[in-house]
Amino acid sequence: MLTMDTSTQIFTILKQSDRNYLTQDDFKPVLREILATHPGLEFLQSTPEFQERYAETVIYRIFYYVNRSGNGHLTLRELKRGNLIAAMHHVDEEEDINKVLRYFSYEHFYVIYCKFWELDTDHDFLIDKENLIRYGNHALTYRIVDRIFSQVSRKFTSKVEGKMGYEDFVYFMLSEEDKSSEPSLEYWFKCIDLDGNGVLTPNEMQFFYEEQLHRMECMSQEPVIFEDILCQMVDMIGPERECYFTLRDLKGCKLSGNVFNILFNLNKFMAFETRDPFLIRQEREDPTLTEWDRFAHREYIRLSMEEDGEDASNGSAEVWDESLEAPF
Repeated sequence: MLTMDTSTQIFTILKQSDRNYLTQDDFKPVLREILATHPGLEFLQSTPEFQERYAETVIYRIFYYVNRSGNGHLTLRELKRGNLIAAMHHVDEEEDINKVLRYFSYEHFYVIYCKFWELDTDHDFLIDKENLIRYGNHALTYRIVDRIFSQVSRKFTSKVEGKMGYEDFVYFMLSEEDKSSEPSLEYWFKCIDLDGNGVLTPNEMQFFYEEQLHRMECMSQEPVIFEDILCQMVDMIGPERECYFTLRDLKGCKLSGNVFNILFNLNKFMAFETRDPFLIRQEREDPTLTEWDRFAHREYIRLSMEEDGEDASNGSAEVWDESLEAPF
């Protein structure tokens, strides 16, 4: 053990003796220890149900980014290639858990969980298409929501037909709010690749863009015809062959997340078209932050302000007051 590198040591300690991979359950003791001892999470000790939700969310985030094969079996190679060990060291050294942006931030958990809670109107811990279509102020098209629920990008873990569970939602939300990441590009590529042949053709992209175009017309926005949009996307990505995009093309371009926003997220498409100066300034101020980090920071501030407003008007924030017995 002493001759092993840190990743191998941690891998060997956490895994079951008869396996050569880690599962989500193998990380539960780590999260229990962090929740019991980290000063930044002390306030959660009186609410074990939220300790449980925090731990689950952290583990889902770890597997989303580190388990690149997506099979739930995290290998030593994946552990070494990812940044989890560095994040665990950061947790040990940093008293403010919210400064540990990779995986462990409580604020990031809070944003994800509140978003889920807002959409899950009957609080059965399941979300259907009609719930998800409300995400981001109705930002997504019906066609992309249908593709998400076809489970072509990722099989749902909920086991309830036509419903996504909390884990499925975490994967969706990380993909939606951080389209610069490789897991996100893979998630959305599979959604747009209607025939599953590994390339995105103009016909496939037009199928999704048609709904965007219709929405623009309904909102009295000046519509941008698909041919112009296609030229713009080809210029942006610079694919090896102009007649289609491959996943490799998209991974080779820092702006590729915008392709997906153009195709199915009207709010983000409009922000991109107008080159929102606020977002540009944010990116310049700290280029080390990911899209997810910036989104989670903005959302946490918004949620905190809303909660303060509710506290002032009725004494407490509803999201924490309602009975949560069913999900736990």
